[in-house]
Amino acid sequence: MFAPHGRIVSFLDTKWIVLLLCSLLAACGRAEPEATTLKFWTFGREGEVVSQLLPEFERAHPGVHVVVQTMPLTAAHEKLLTAFAGDALPDLCQLGNTWIPEFAALHALEPLQPYVDKSRVVRPDDYFAGIWDTNVVDGTLYGAPWYVDTRLLFYRKDLLAQAGFDRPPRDWGEWRRALAAIKANQGKDKYAVFLPLNEFEPLLNLAIQQSDPLLRENGTRGNFESPGFRRAFAFYVEMFRQQWAPLLSNTQLPNIWDEFARGYLAFYISGPWNIGEFKRREPQLDGRWSTAPLPGVGGPGGGAAGGSSFAIFHSSRNKQLAWELAEFLSAVPQQQRFYALTGDLPARRSAWDYPELANDEYARAFREQLELVKATPKVPEWERIANEMQLMADRVIRGGVPVDQALHDFDTTVDGILAKRRSLLLRNEHP
Repeated sequence: MFAPHGRIVSFLDTKWIVLLLCSLLAACGRAEPEATTLKFWTFGREGEVVSQLLPEFERAHPGVHVVVQTMPLTAAHEKLLTAFAGDALPDLCQLGNTWIPEFAALHALEPLQPYVDKSRVVRPDDYFAGIWDTNVVDGTLYGAPWYVDTRLLFYRKDLLAQAGFDRPPRDWGEWRRALAAIKANQGKDKYAVFLPLNEFEPLLNLAIQQSDPLLRENGTRGNFESPGFRRAFAFYVEMFRQQWAPLLSNTQLPNIWDEFARGYLAFYISGPWNIGEFKRREPQLDGRWSTAPLPGVGGPGGGAAGGSSFAIFHSSRNKQLAWELAEFLSAVPQQQRFYALTGDLPARRSAWDYPELANDEYARAFREQLELVKATPKVPEWERIANEMQLMADRVIRGGVPVDQALHDFDTTVDGILAKRRSLLLRNEHP
């Protein structure tokens, strides 16, 4: 065989040339591996802030790009259900802990216990027990707590002192006496406490302190005629009938911060987000207000466990990476930095050593109450039931419906809401 310019090329030379050309062509046709995109859905301000923490995670995971999609809280639930129906869920999501039972019932969530068992970061004993429990449905762990909240007392120290009390109430007996004394001082046009009639949370937090569960028979029937709920409801109704609380919704008292500042009320039940709001909006109140755990029947009573958790969707193709991102954001340094950026309280006890948090007078009461919180009933229908509870209370307080009748009717309503759950459980027991 002859080559140009008269050079003779052997058969062996030709073979190597062919092999070289083939390898060059193959290299030219081979695309660089694409980066892995990890989809993370969040709500509101948390989504805006968490992006500031992600560059460190991406540096530790070359080739991984986290895409954060932030949804308004008012639209998040519907968007998640639409994404589930369309098989378009993300890898990782922020879920309110009351939503976890619903998505667990849809078989949309990945069980997380195998990941936790291997983790050196997520240690269950470092989390507040009631908060951790919100993520366990029928014995299976579906979420890892991200940040937490609970509702407790915001109170005016000066108004309490004027009524003859040198500390906030610790039980219902002390609270009754303080409410009566403050109202007597306040006069006709001011009140001792504000319990918005269009919110279920104040009543829920009194009721969940009781030993009687809110639902019975494995979460298939209402238990609102129980002695525990009756006790809580009677105290709640008493606060209105004694005129310690005004007959108003929060839409009728739209600026709670100004009303608190002008002394229209001395007690308000709210969550940690209002620490920053009161500091910013009412600086003239500095030193004249504080927070305290919710009083209970025989001492601090705790309240409902709230907050958001990390959940991995079962449809994700990047479950391990999604877990590693949840681990990263669960580590103490990230928990503390997230608190500094948002004011959201850390889910881990060890993160509370952060000086800005440990030395905060207003956060201290939340730390105490978080040891006492309880999970709300873990049924997908709970939010609907809670809204019906608020309507039931309004019928008694503003509509004059007798308590016994209202509680009986409410249990009947709840039993109807839970009828499908009873049917499904019965079908599973007797296939």
